[in-house]
Amino acid sequence: MTVLLALDTSTETMALALISPAGLFTHEGESGAKSSAHMVPELMKLLAAAGLRLADVDAIAFGQGPGAFTGLRTACAVAQGLAFGAGKPVLPLDSLMLVAEDAAAQLGGDATALGTVWVAMDARMQEIYAAGYRWQGDHWQAVAAPGLYGPEALLQCWRDQPPAVIAGSALLAFAGTLDTQGARLLPGCAARAQSLARLALQQWALGLAVDPALALPVYVRDKVAHTTAEREAQRSAQGAAP
Repeated sequence: MTVLLALDTSTETMALALISPAGLFTHEGESGAKSSAHMVPELMKLLAAAGLRLADVDAIAFGQGPGAFTGLRTACAVAQGLAFGAGKPVLPLDSLMLVAEDAAAQLGGDATALGTVWVAMDARMQEIYAAGYRWQGDHWQAVAAPGLYGPEALLQCWRDQPPAVIAGSALLAFAGTLDTQGARLLPGCAARAQSLARLALQQWALGLAVDPALALPVYVRDKVAHTTAEREAQRSAQGAAP
């Protein structure tokens, strides 16, 4: 049986999972600064609970983004370090696809019947990480690749192709701003670690594991901070707006 160790810290939740012959073992905790200190010990606890060693793992999956920059770097670094040490491949996972997988579970598990699922996550700075997915046979396929959107740009996408389901934290962060086109709405994840495990198995079956040297976060946003002059220009423009 395939043995996969999976981790994701792209949001405020640290999600860890181990798929093993002894069953599924999961852990969820606080992400951010604390996750870097606690992630490896918690992963080792999952392996111990299953009676396994790191050498027994077939691959190490990690949420590569989009998401919180620090969390993406942490997940990638930990996955690479463990994979290099154990001589195993890594399995990069789309962190927005993880939210789509959880949304399908919340809606009964029949992803085929859902139509297009859009994931919209709060990216701060009045922007949104978003992507559209459809279930194709035995895995998710992106019909709109992960990108960084302003609210109006995302609304235009939804006007052109109305989503059947919208999931993610942007639903709350931009409440009253986003016209959700009558879609079913799921603002929060119900079982992130379990969804991480299912997504890892799907991507492993597609043969998407790579050498750990090739593991990279997907940031989407190229610039995370404005200079003082840019902030002053923004304030001036806002003040001049009618």
